[in-house]
Amino acid sequence: MPSTAAPSIAVAVTDGMPFFELAIPCHIFGGDRMDLPDPWYDLRVCTVDTEEEGAARARSWFRTQTPYGAEELVTADTVLVPASADVHGDPPAELLDALREAHRRGARLVSLCSGAFTLAATGLLDGRTATTHWAYARLLAERHPAVRVDPAVLYVDHGDIITGAGSTASIDVCLHLVREDFGVEAANAVARQLVAPAHRPGGQAQFIEAPLPERGDDSLAPLLHWAVERLADPLTVTDLARRAHTSPRTLARRFRAATGTTPMQWLQAQRVARARELLEGGDTPVERVAQLCGLGTAANLRRRFTKLVGVAPHDYRRAFRAKGAA
Repeated sequence: MPSTAAPSIAVAVTDGMPFFELAIPCHIFGGDRMDLPDPWYDLRVCTVDTEEEGAARARSWFRTQTPYGAEELVTADTVLVPASADVHGDPPAELLDALREAHRRGARLVSLCSGAFTLAATGLLDGRTATTHWAYARLLAERHPAVRVDPAVLYVDHGDIITGAGSTASIDVCLHLVREDFGVEAANAVARQLVAPAHRPGGQAQFIEAPLPERGDDSLAPLLHWAVERLADPLTVTDLARRAHTSPRTLARRFRAATGTTPMQWLQAQRVARARELLEGGDTPVERVAQLCGLGTAANLRRRFTKLVGVAPHDYRRAFRAKGAA
């Protein structure tokens, strides 16, 4: 989103908030690195309803000291609720009022992990699909029956409101925001700095029984890098298995354990991510984009792209240029 003014992000902090989900947006949006667009985000950490004015205790370990409060939440472009201090209690009324007013003014509201409980308490999620950490999904559905809770996905993006799953899925949500605001290259730069996947679609499963392969020498990283460099080639599961010196069945099992998805689903997601980068970066015809990212034809690109991104390639390019012109 090329612009003379930095997009503003206000992070809502209350007493007792988990610090992991608070640290992630502070690190990503508060960064000052040469490989990022300039201006970057205008990040403001805002304390609401705290015992000590201007300070909020993150769990019981340390305090955040900031001059910003509910007023900055209302005026920000994006308001982010990292997590809820108490999923069984009621969020501060001052915070709920600020979120409703910010949304009324056109702000984008984002929750990470249990922050979905706070957004749900505003009533703004009623009738919508939302997600949270899988361990809290049942409780969220019980406390807010008007919300359609999906416990399986990484994040749900309605445009004006985004809800994310727990822990490391918070990184995926923040990278998704960077991708929406500044494009694929900026998101990739941040992901490289974090040593994190550049893009995991919101619909990818959040819960993986075995997050890591059992043996260190079973890492799929070399194979994944090899495949990403050859997206234009007609790769198959057999090709990937041959490169990994294993059988297709064994590769599928290792892929599911390491990434939570199948080899072909992962490959399609990488191809769509590459298509987004090409659509954002120039005037390459859609037919050529389809060839360069390995999706073959424009029709196949439209089908795959629309399924994962939510809009057709032509519409995506038009919307991205309009956002840049703004």
